[in-house]
Formats: sequence, C-alpha cells, structure tokens
Amino acid sequence: MRLLIVEDDLVIANGLVRVLTQAEYAVDHVADGKQAIRAIQDGVYDLVILDLGLPTMDGTQVLSHLRQQSNPVAVLILTAREDVATRVQALDLGADDFLTKPFHLEELEARVRALIRRSKLGNNLPLQCGNLKLDVPNKLASINDLAITLSARELHLLETLMMRMGKIIAKEQIMESLCNWDESLGDNAIEVYIHRLRKKIEPSGARIRTIRGLGYMLDTEHTPL
Repeated sequence: MRLLIVEDDLVIANGLVRVLTQAEYAVDHVADGKQAIRAIQDGVYDLVILDLGLPTMDGTQVLSHLRQQSNPVAVLILTAREDVATRVQALDLGADDFLTKPFHLEELEARVRALIRRSKLGNNLPLQCGNLKLDVPNKLASINDLAITLSARELHLLETLMMRMGKIIAKEQIMESLCNWDESLGDNAIEVYIHRLRKKIEPSGARIRTIRGLGYMLDTEHTPL
C-alpha cells in the first residue's frame, strides 16, 4: 500500500514516515498543498494523510480540488484545530476521517488500516482470482487454500495486480507501487518480479498478461482478451 503524507512540520512528517514505513507501507512526503496536488496527479496512492495548515494551498483547498476532480483516494485529515466547524467542513468536503493533534501513533496506524480496508476491501473478504486468494491484512497468498511463499515485493506486486483485476496497469504504476521516491526500480527489475510471480501463481488458473506497450493485467486463463 502506498501512502502520501502532506505535512509541513518536518518533525511530525519524519516521525510519520518512519512509523508507517516500519509498518511496511510505501510512504512519500510533501510539505505544501501545491506539491500534494502534483504528487497525487502523478502517483498512485491508497491513502493521503493531509494536514490542514499548509503553505501555498491549505488542506481544505487540496481536499476540495481532489473531490472536484472526482479523485476517490481516501483522505485522513490531521490538524491542530479542535473546533467542530473545521471538522464538519472537512467531512463535508469529502474527508474520510479526522484526527486532531496531538495524537497517539497507535491510533493513527489503526485509522490508516481501517481506511485502507474500507476503501479497498469493502467487506474485508480476501481478494480472489481463479483459485488464487490474497488476504491483504495478514499478507497471506494461497492457492486452493494452501499458502504460497512470496517475498515482500512479490506480495506488493500481487496486491497491486489483484486490486485492479481485469485492468491494464502501466509498468510505471507498478514501479511506483513497489518503491518510495528515494528508491528506484528499473524495467528489468519489474520484469524479473513479474516472471517470478507468474511461475508461483501458475497452478491457480490466474495469469499475468503482458499487454505490449501498455503494461500488465491479471485475469484468469479462461478470460478472453
């Protein structure tokens, strides 16, 4: 899962990046509203953690812009403002949750998990393609209910593909989902991960198609193009 933290207080931002990275999320950080808009337009995020008091463009403007563009990304608001009017305004603009500073990191992590589960998993059932299942919260992949061994990157790759089953995912989007801004993966590395994952899920009836010039798509062997 890939998160964007929009926070101009570097002490808070660095703490959030450290804690959420340790929780095995891919985490990016920007410090103002205009940077946030550009990052969200260019990236693929499962959740945005958005401070309201930002330079150049405050959090309510960022949130309003996202929803006007019909961007469905989940947004968790962080703010030092405690008044009810601010909370109501943020929720009315389309925020999914609200956390007032100061806060406990354990509560933040719980809210992040809940928002991602709600936005991506709906009823919290495992993702399934053919006989391949993925239990995202428990990081467990199985074929015919027998666990298969995947590396952390292979799990993230499978999750990315299963979240968008039947849809083409560009190689650039896969690169973004597997690394932070301060990391990099080349085309060859992505192809290696795709090859390894293909071999491991082959008995399930699920397949990873290469759509030449466009990217990759997960579907079943019996699905026509």
